[in-house]
Amino acid sequence: MPTEEHPLTRLFNPDSIAIIGASHVKGKVGHTLFSNIINSGYTGKVYPVNHKGGNIHGYDVFTSVDKLPDALDLGMIVVPAKYVKDTLLQCGEKGFKHIIIISSGFAEVGDVEEEEELVRIAREYGMRILGPNVFGIYSAQANLNATFGPAKIKKGNIALISQSGALGIAMIGMTAEQYLGLSAIVSVGNKADINDMELIDYLANDDNTEAIMIYMEGLENGAEFMEKIKKMPHDKPVIAIKAGRSEKGATAVASHTGSLAGSDKVFSAAFEQVGILRAETLTDAFNWSRVLSSSPLPIRDNTVIITNGGGVGVLAADAAEDYEIPLLDDQTFLERTFGDKIPPFGSTKNPIDLTGQAGREQYEAAMRGALEDDDVGSIIALYCETGITDPMETTESLKEIYCEYRDKKPMVFTFVGGDFVGKCVDWLRKNGVPAFTETQEALSSMGALFKRKKAINRLKGKDTIKGPEASFSKINDMVNDIRAKGRYILLEDEGRKILELAGIPMAQGKVVKSLEECVSTAEKIGYPVVLKVVSEDIIHKSDAGGIALNLENREEVIDAYQAIISNSRRKYPHARIKGMSVAEMLKGGEEVIIGGTTDPSFGPVVMFGLGGVYVEILEDVCFRVAPISKRESRRLIGQINSFPILVGARGQKRKDLDALSDMVHRISFLLTEVDAISEIDLNPVKAFEHGKGCKSVDVRITLKREVK
Repeated sequence: MPTEEHPLTRLFNPDSIAIIGASHVKGKVGHTLFSNIINSGYTGKVYPVNHKGGNIHGYDVFTSVDKLPDALDLGMIVVPAKYVKDTLLQCGEKGFKHIIIISSGFAEVGDVEEEEELVRIAREYGMRILGPNVFGIYSAQANLNATFGPAKIKKGNIALISQSGALGIAMIGMTAEQYLGLSAIVSVGNKADINDMELIDYLANDDNTEAIMIYMEGLENGAEFMEKIKKMPHDKPVIAIKAGRSEKGATAVASHTGSLAGSDKVFSAAFEQVGILRAETLTDAFNWSRVLSSSPLPIRDNTVIITNGGGVGVLAADAAEDYEIPLLDDQTFLERTFGDKIPPFGSTKNPIDLTGQAGREQYEAAMRGALEDDDVGSIIALYCETGITDPMETTESLKEIYCEYRDKKPMVFTFVGGDFVGKCVDWLRKNGVPAFTETQEALSSMGALFKRKKAINRLKGKDTIKGPEASFSKINDMVNDIRAKGRYILLEDEGRKILELAGIPMAQGKVVKSLEECVSTAEKIGYPVVLKVVSEDIIHKSDAGGIALNLENREEVIDAYQAIISNSRRKYPHARIKGMSVAEMLKGGEEVIIGGTTDPSFGPVVMFGLGGVYVEILEDVCFRVAPISKRESRRLIGQINSFPILVGARGQKRKDLDALSDMVHRISFLLTEVDAISEIDLNPVKAFEHGKGCKSVDVRITLKREVK
C-alpha cells in the first residue's frame, strides 16, 4: 500500500466522497456514478449534492456544496461545463483534497483558457484535479467503483490507465468478459493537472498492482515519462497500447531523418528503451497483462510444447519462432523425459505429441515431467477437442497442476474446439489460469514473458550514459551566431566544422568559390574526388544533378564543376548557390546513415540505418531517444534488418562496429547538448573494415527557429 505521504493516496483511497451533480434520473451520468459508488462495497462516507435536494438510494441529498462537511477527501463534479468553475471555487472553500471533474467541454473542444483557470483555482486552494473529461476511477483497495461505466468490476492485480474515456469504459467491460481482475482503473482525460507520470508513480508503489496497462494517444513530456518508467520496480511490467501509428513529423521534408522519424516509430523505440511492452491490439494487451501479472518470468530458455494434435503443435512451433520463444531441442533429453509418457505412435520431438487419445492421465504425466525437470524453462500446453476424452476432466487436472506449480515456471494453455472447449477456457480464466482459445494468443503471451525477461536483464546491466569529449560550448556559440543572422540551414563547411568540434570524422574536403579554387583543392586533396553543390535551397543534391563522384583528374573536375552548376541552375533557378564542396572520394566501405531529429513528444532522437540514396525507400532504420551510451548505440546498430551486412554476410569482412557506435553516441549527445539543432543527417557514412573506422561523406544540419 502506498504511504500516506503520496500525493494521490486519498484520490484512490478516500475516506469521504461528495458527488456534486448526483442525479435522481436513472440513465444520467450523475445517477450511474452515484449508484456505482454505493453498490461497490465502498465503506467511506458518501454525500450526494443536487440543488433539487430530496433523496437518492436512501441518501439525503445536499442542495449545495457549502452545506457539506469541511475537508472531504474527494469531490466528483458532474455538472455542465459552465457551472464547473463556480463549483470548484466552492469545493476549494470547503477544503477538498482531490477533485475529479467528469464534465467535458474544455480543452478537448478548444476552451483551453477555462481549463487553465480551473487548474489555477485548484492550486490556489491546494487541491489536485483529475480531468476534466474523464469517466472516473476504480480502486480495488477502497472497494470503490467511482465510474459511470459497468457496475461489476472483478478485483485483481492489473491497473488500467486510459487516455480515452469511451474506450476506457469499453475496456472495463472487456476485462469483466475475460475474467481479468483489476486493482485500479483511472481515466486521465485532458490531464489538466494530474498526469500519467503521477499515476504511474502511485501504481508503481501500490502492493495490489502487479502489472500496469496503458492506452495512450500521445505524450507531452515523453522524456520525463521514460525516466519515471525506468525507476519502476522490475517486477511490475507496463504494457502500452499506443494509437496513431501513421502520423508523420512536421519536418518530414527537411531531411532523411525527419521523413523517416514518424512519431510512432519513436514511441516504439522509447518504449523498448525503458522496457515497456507495446501491444498492437487490445487482445494482445489483455492477454499479456493476464500472463505477466500472474506468472514468473522464465528462469531458462528451454520451452516445451505439449499437445494432443500434431497440426496445432506445428502451428505453435511456427509461432514460437515468430515470438522468439526458445524451444528445447535436445532430443536425447526429450526422449529420456517424455519417452515413457507417450504411446509408441506419438512423438518426443518438441512439440511433444501425446496423440489424440491423450486425456487427463497423459497430460498430467507429461506436465509434471516437464515441471519437475530443472532443464525445462516453460511449458505451452495445447488441447484439441477429440470426442474420445472428456475436456473438462483434463481441464480440471491442468488447473490443479497450474495452481501447484504456478510460482515455479510459466505456463500457458490453449484449448481448440467447439462451444464446450470455450466453456473450459472460461472456467480456467475464472480460476486465474492463463488459458486461450487461439494458439497464436497463447504463444504471443509466452513471448511477452521472454521479451520482458530480456528487457529486465538489459535494464539491470550497468550502462552509464557518459558524454564524449567534445567542444559543445563552441558549437553552441557557432550555431547561435548563425541563427542570429537569420539562417537555419547550415552550409557544408559549417557542418564540417561542427563535426570536427564534436569529434566525428568526415571525409577530407573544403568548400570553394570558383572553378580555379576547385581544381587546386582537388589536386591538393588527391584524386579521386567528389564535387557537391553547396546550397541551403537544394536539399537532395543527387536529384538536382548536383553531385559528381569518382573524378580522377583535372579535366573531369572541370567538366563536373560546370555540369553541376548548369544542372542546379536549371532545376532550381532561384537557389542560392554558395559554392562547391570538394572532398576525397572514399573507396570501399558500407554506406549507412546516422542522423537525429527532434520529436514533439520525446525531444532529441538519434537514428541509424542502411544509408545511401535508397534510405527512404528501404526505410531500414531504427531510433533511440537521446542521449544514449555506446552500449545502447551498439544495440541500436544491431537492430536494423540489414545488420548481417555489417558483420560480414556472404564473405564480406566485418565492419568497424565500435567506430560506428562511437559516432552514433556522439551524435546523440550533439543533439542533447546543442538544443538549437533541429535535425542532422550524416548520409552516407562509410563504414570500413574492423579497426579502420568510419567517415561521414556528407553532413546536413538544420537549426530550430525557436529555442527553449
